Amino acid sequence: MIDNLQQFMLEPGKGFAFVARQQHIRTENSDFFIDLVFYNYLIKCFVIVELKTDKLTHQDIGQLDMYVRMYDDLKKQQNDNPTIGLLLCTETDSIVAKYSVLKDNAQLFASKYIPYLPTEDELVREIEQQKLLFELQR
Repeated sequence: MIDNLQQFMLEPGKGFAFVARQQHIRTENSDFFIDLVFYNYLIKCFVIVELKTDKLTHQDIGQLDMYVRMYDDLKKQQNDNPTIGLLLCTETDSIVAKYSVLKDNAQLFASKYIPYLPTEDELVREIEQQKLLFELQR
């Protein structure tokens, strides 16, 4: 699934460059692995993509938020824009999403990034296709 999602992000020609897959980040006592990392050279920022095959939880959102913050602290250069995090899951819960993010956080989704990111419909279609392919391979 990650292979196909990686290819999907690179296809639209909207400035995405592949950086890493299952990128290892270590804290003092823990190890984390970011599913996919891209750099968008048009909007000059890293884009972290986390893929969840289960229902969305507030822990998933917190994990992505931590990855974005860590990336901004550890990898972002002075002339880069803030890191963007995309959380793709097979089942959503709009109430969990609504109350799990920081209210009115300007960095959650800046309108200037919209032309360079896949649309919500494109992402939903891709996840549905990948889910179907995964189930057929079982």
